[in-house]
Amino acid sequence: MKKLDIYILKSYLGPLVMTFFIALFILLMQFVWKYIDDLVGKGLEWYIIVKLLFYASTTFIPLALPLAILLSSLMMFGNLGEHYELVTIKAAGISLSRVMRPLIIVSLSISGLAFYFSNVALPYANLKFLSLLYDVREKKLAFNLKEGMFYNGIEGFVIRVGKKEKDGNTIRDVMVYDHTKHLGNISLTTAEWGKMELSPDKRFLVFRLYNGTNYEERIDLRGNENTRPFQRTKFSEQFQMFDLSNFQLTRTDENLFKKNYEMQNIVQLNHSIDSLKKELALDLKNFDVSYMSSLPYYSQIKIFRKSDSLQKFKRDVLTNFPAKERYKILETAKNSAVSAQQGLVVNSDDLYNKSKQIYKHQIVFHKKFSFSLACFLLFFIGAPLGAIIRKGGLGMPAVISTLFFIFYWIISFVGEKYTAEGVVPPWEGMWVASAVLLPIGLFLTVKATNDASLLDTDAWLRMINKLFRSPDQRL
Repeated sequence: MKKLDIYILKSYLGPLVMTFFIALFILLMQFVWKYIDDLVGKGLEWYIIVKLLFYASTTFIPLALPLAILLSSLMMFGNLGEHYELVTIKAAGISLSRVMRPLIIVSLSISGLAFYFSNVALPYANLKFLSLLYDVREKKLAFNLKEGMFYNGIEGFVIRVGKKEKDGNTIRDVMVYDHTKHLGNISLTTAEWGKMELSPDKRFLVFRLYNGTNYEERIDLRGNENTRPFQRTKFSEQFQMFDLSNFQLTRTDENLFKKNYEMQNIVQLNHSIDSLKKELALDLKNFDVSYMSSLPYYSQIKIFRKSDSLQKFKRDVLTNFPAKERYKILETAKNSAVSAQQGLVVNSDDLYNKSKQIYKHQIVFHKKFSFSLACFLLFFIGAPLGAIIRKGGLGMPAVISTLFFIFYWIISFVGEKYTAEGVVPPWEGMWVASAVLLPIGLFLTVKATNDASLLDTDAWLRMINKLFRSPDQRL
């Protein structure tokens, strides 16, 4: 029996690793195409891109691992059924449940590791990934000076060169507008030709210009509005430096991201949820007080808040005031009502946003458990389904597992969206996918154990005929 267990494990672990990295690669390519505009043309070092892709692939494991378990288990048992190995094993008196026993232990171990990953490693990976992605997206495009075009990528300057030599450093017909004083085009430098160089620390770009002229409007002199003084200075050689620090990748302090719900473990999420609930309860209390204070005085009196008392209060109070003052009273009442309405809308939106924050924290909290359970349940769908269809390889198993995974993902997505909007409680929205998978897995396991012909068309036709027969025909 030990040889059989080893053979089953070898047959399962190989496809599991292969399908896991295939799924991870596909998800990673989707990420690259989504953020390709934020990565290209910024002069990022290769190790920055490698780190970003590594952290991104780590965050995709909750999607890749369940799909890999479903596909690999379906492939493995499909291969056993297609080559009649499963029939031989059953003929030797070994049941399907006994064949699945080592894989059940492996699935339980994977589920435990998945929970540990989602609780410990995933928050750290999200912190590194999202902080680095934020810095990469905020980084400016790399310095790229093109012939005959005005370049304004360097803050405070606009540069134009007529021609660049083949060496990439020699430039001709140079124009540099200095806008550092934020007063418009009052300073211009032109030169016949020059050289571009980087400082040793690569923080500054140095222009060594030759045979040029500086033009400047002297707005700092007295009476410049009337005299319009203008200064022109010729030079044979001049140095001009441009700060390139904005083109460097600046790392943001990661502590600014740590309070995000995606960067917290279970203990931190519990603490955050408890704090947010207390804050929301206090805001609700203050909202009730502010709501009552925004109402007219007579509506705050308990007797006038009763429907029967309001029916009796029909006297037109404006008849006691002169006609000239009625308009002022009505205008004041209207402004008070509009102001109260705006205040209530603002407070209501604030309460709604804080409620959504609580829901988002609860979603991540439940995900850490539902992710590990899904890995276990998907094995009990893939393994018996592979034994039933008896097709191996990446053809039929890939199609069926993809359909099941899409079905699972849609249910999870809908439950998560309903939870985020407060339509259903978190435990219901985040566990509905597992609740749907559980009976499907039990049904397929029972059918596969009993060698039921689940995909036999004749068996289904016989069952349908029995349902539509009359009672006499059934007898």
